[in-house]
Amino acid sequence: ACVVQFFYTCTMETKTEEKLSLDIYQVKKAVQALQAYLKSTSSQNHLLNETQQICLLITLWKVPKQDQTIRIPLSHGLRTESAEVCLFTRDEPNMTADQTERFYKKLLTQRGLKNIPEVIPFKVLKTEYKPFEAKRRLLGNFDLFLADARIYRRLPSHIGKHFYERKKAPLSVDLESNRLVKDLERLVQGTRLNVTKKGSCCMVRVAHTGMTADEIVENIVTAVGTISSKLHLKGKGIKVIHLKSQTSVALPIYTSDLSHLNLLEEELRKARLNTKKTSLKRKMDKTSLKKKASDNKNEGNTLEEEDEEIPQLVPIESPNKKTKLEVSALYTLSTVCTQLTVL
Repeated sequence: ACVVQFFYTCTMETKTEEKLSLDIYQVKKAVQALQAYLKSTSSQNHLLNETQQICLLITLWKVPKQDQTIRIPLSHGLRTESAEVCLFTRDEPNMTADQTERFYKKLLTQRGLKNIPEVIPFKVLKTEYKPFEAKRRLLGNFDLFLADARIYRRLPSHIGKHFYERKKAPLSVDLESNRLVKDLERLVQGTRLNVTKKGSCCMVRVAHTGMTADEIVENIVTAVGTISSKLHLKGKGIKVIHLKSQTSVALPIYTSDLSHLNLLEEELRKARLNTKKTSLKRKMDKTSLKKKASDNKNEGNTLEEEDEEIPQLVPIESPNKKTKLEVSALYTLSTVCTQLTVL
């Protein structure tokens, strides 16, 4: 049952403890108006048996600086029984492609997972779906793609860019996990929001027309709470939230206060200042370490020079040289004495 209150508060654990508040009464009115519109248009077009996706259109105050993907668990499963899910698996050793496919289908059936009807081994993906048209058909045939975590990084070059442009990039799942059932249910029945740095608007599917009004409201509340807590800009970064289907106009269910923009700019300014301080501190620390290393190196070189210095030795006259000098002096003295005697 829907929470019976006019205001639902999506609390966020931030330093400023800002809160994003949804007016449940306004949300329910928008859901009922959207259901009435879709019912009238579907009866006119005789499409009673088809369901339409219901989405949240989120407008941010600022264009994000980096891309972000937010996975959102929902209170009520988003995909109907007719929704198609495809699983890419690795090639099991000593098994053919058919044996690998049967192996994983049996594994999923034993775990009670019946909403993943298609299993494609990696070898089949590389061979049968190599042509461009085959990839386009594969993209159009399935609503959700899952991939074995062991081959997840090898997929982009084999599935092509269209999977990513259409926001149908495979989701990684650990097929060896003990929580496989819970993980797959969360991925299959949940949704995800792709936030890009190309603009300030993003859209996420949160319900379909086969749900009741209360179920749609609960999914909206859950999705907004998750988005506001995981978004890099946090709740203050959300400007407006609209509710719409694939064919309807957008109905506003939340409008931010202008003061939130001022708070957001102040936080961004503080974040830039902290980034500059951190960068300057790292630069100073790096310079200090370099200087210290240089001083240690110079000190080490000085010690080596002192150790290698050879003391000056006083030259020692050899006995031979001393004897020659003495002989020469005596000879000179004898000569002088002789000359004096003659005189």
